[in-house]
Amino acid sequence: MQLQYWVVDAFTDRIFAGNPAAVVLLESPLPVSLMRSIAAENNLSETAFAVKGAEQWQLRWFTPTVEVDLCGHATLATAFVMRQQGFEPPFQFRTRSGLLSAEAQDELIVLDFPARTHKEIAPPAGLMEALRDAPVSVLQSADMIAVLRSAEAVRDVRPDIDRIARLPGGALIVTAAGGRGNADITSRYFAPRYGIAEDPVTGSLHTQVVPYWARVLGRTTLACHQASPRGGTVQCELRADRVRMAGAAALYASGTIHLRG
Repeated sequence: MQLQYWVVDAFTDRIFAGNPAAVVLLESPLPVSLMRSIAAENNLSETAFAVKGAEQWQLRWFTPTVEVDLCGHATLATAFVMRQQGFEPPFQFRTRSGLLSAEAQDELIVLDFPARTHKEIAPPAGLMEALRDAPVSVLQSADMIAVLRSAEAVRDVRPDIDRIARLPGGALIVTAAGGRGNADITSRYFAPRYGIAEDPVTGSLHTQVVPYWARVLGRTTLACHQASPRGGTVQCELRADRVRMAGAAALYASGTIHLRG
């Protein structure tokens, strides 16, 4: 048995930047154990498996260690590959986070994801030691969000990854207003519990921080920069209870997975 796959750098217009994701397009589902093994072998932050349906695609995402409920950059990468393979957007995806969509806007892919709510919480024990910095405030959404005093503070964070892995919740987001160039906000994402020390550019992060910053900054359209070493830009818009995220993508590699059994 052989499977075609592609590696795409998402939320960037050039290779070696943004966030790489592997994409596998399927005619029928694979066993979960096999998808886990393929994702672990790829050793990228996400591998997406898309199964073609009559009108919608079933889409699942796996890190090297776990299946996740939502992944923006791998969804963008999947839509990019589907478009390259001759499928016509818009695309509808059935996922563990409900129905998601992707449409084309010139050379960009625009994702439509559910916005995630948040509430302010007391800083948990170990957070300051993990960040080596004191947050201005701490929020709980799908992940924990530490709001820092400046974009420079976000860029300068040198986290203790082992301590982050011991914090409650799934992953840790650090974020602040402003940034280089025309960025309205700057963020980073640390997810050691998911087998990812730092994710380069993260769609699910923006479903959490955009509702917060839209309220704080008083605007619904935000240019968002993720300040990982690879870096990337996500153009976001809050529309009621949805976040629209636009980004480019670049094909890095394609190949064949050879399964023998």
